[in-house]
Amino acid sequence: MPIVGAVDIGGTKIAVGVVDGNGKLLARVESPTHADGPYEAALECTKDMLHSVMRKTGITLDGIGIGSTGPVYPDTGEFGNVTFFQDWQGENPVKDLREAFKVSVALENDADAAALAETDWGSGKSKSSVVYVTVGTGIGVGIILQGEVYRGVNQAHPEIGHHVIDASGPLCDCGFHGCWESLAAGPAMVKWMKANAPQGYPDREKLTGKQICELARTGDEWAKKAVKREAHYLGLGLANLVTMFVPEVIVLGGSVMKSADLFMDEIRRVIQRSCRFVPYDKTELRLASLGEDTNLIGAARVWHYRFGSAGGTRA
Repeated sequence: MPIVGAVDIGGTKIAVGVVDGNGKLLARVESPTHADGPYEAALECTKDMLHSVMRKTGITLDGIGIGSTGPVYPDTGEFGNVTFFQDWQGENPVKDLREAFKVSVALENDADAAALAETDWGSGKSKSSVVYVTVGTGIGVGIILQGEVYRGVNQAHPEIGHHVIDASGPLCDCGFHGCWESLAAGPAMVKWMKANAPQGYPDREKLTGKQICELARTGDEWAKKAVKREAHYLGLGLANLVTMFVPEVIVLGGSVMKSADLFMDEIRRVIQRSCRFVPYDKTELRLASLGEDTNLIGAARVWHYRFGSAGGTRA
């Protein structure tokens, strides 16, 4: 089966690995993205890391898959106007890595890449309609319908993390007030705690989402309120996805969902209250099963999705 090089490009780091045909990660390395630097430097670093994992495994690559924070253009292989590295707009890692390694290369948004991985190798396996939601610093969503990545006009990736939940909510960089990400991503939970916990609250200004969840487990009342609020807004966004797509399964990943047990009961209550016109109880909620390397494994799956073992192409 094909052995694929995987490149996961994020705002803070670029991870590179080798993934076998069963979705097993054989080797990985990573480096800071240096997003404020030139694209050429990041490209050279990526090529060096690919050569490194090839030496480490003794494997020759059959192809390379890339998952990147977006917007990106899968059909041309170019970066769009990505917030984290705006100076890279128009650069084409697909073309550049194809020329460097003489193999086929494919690119997708990182949420779509992770959705493909969980659909084919993870918690969505054997399901034809899967919505993957990652909740961490932001909220990313990838949608697989009838086995195909859902795209909008001009191959665009829908930014579902920025649909409005509460128009009176906080302003987001996207331009909306009260979008899902501004209310339910990890930083939103921290921001709420800092704004509402009393001035004398221990380490109030240094809190992280992980710490808030740990405090909630100990019975801390303010942390429990923050967790309940987080679960409520997560539930509202997920209820909207159930109502709009009625998928077979929603797979939940990301750093916040490492504490999923704190949120799931409230999420299910919100979905039950909000989704009366669709068979919401037929949509399963599952946790992502590929762990910390979901995005990297997803990057490899991008190549399989585009080219497959026979080397064919798809849009």
